[in-house]
Amino acid sequence: MSRAFVTALVLTAAACSPSSGDAAPQSTQAAVAVHPVSGLPVIALTVTHAGTVRGFRVEVASTSQEQARGLMFRTEMGADEGMIFPMNPPRTASFWMRNTVIPLDMIFVGTDGRILNIRTAQPYDETPQPSAGVVKAVLELNGGRARQLGIEPGDRVDW
Repeated sequence: MSRAFVTALVLTAAACSPSSGDAAPQSTQAAVAVHPVSGLPVIALTVTHAGTVRGFRVEVASTSQEQARGLMFRTEMGADEGMIFPMNPPRTASFWMRNTVIPLDMIFVGTDGRILNIRTAQPYDETPQPSAGVVKAVLELNGGRARQLGIEPGDRVDW
């Protein structure tokens, strides 16, 4: 590799790294990925279907304000990206697509970590999409992605 390429790679990695006012050594800080559009933390999530584990990188919408905004106004999302909405405490949930530009699969995760139901919603549709019971989280993926991967109720979601 050329020296210029290596220098550009190092600078790019440094530009994408989170920073803080604390000057603690890198080895003592846990690197936290942050989504470039939403500013939300990004974590690894898996869905296990018939022994096959599918990995995703998902934004975490934890606060009521983050959850209210969700994926509104977003025009694209990677095939293995999504957003998780933790429900603390667990409860029934109903989502809609106000100001949401891309179709979404809404995957309702029960308190045992298993998928209760999946609803696919179209852009801007304000019809409520309810959970089939009490959920600890709702996972949103690109519309049709769950069917494409064979993800279905009963599959396990871990994060």
